[in-house]
Amino acid sequence: MHIEIDTGVCIGAGQCALTEPAVFTQDDDGFGTVLPGRADGAGSALVREAARACPVSAISVRTGA
Repeated sequence: MHIEIDTGVCIGAGQCALTEPAVFTQDDDGFGTVLPGRADGAGSALVREAARACPVSAISVRTGA
């Protein structure tokens, strides 16, 4: 799994960080970001739910290599 946040689309709603705080956080400007070392999802089942919760679909979750 690989997670990315499109910073040009993110509006800083914070739903990702609320849904899965072990993988997502908000930067100093309030925009969503993936925690260091967690771009693989850290085995969390909530990553996809966090992506669905994003009101502007800024989070992409890819599986495979």
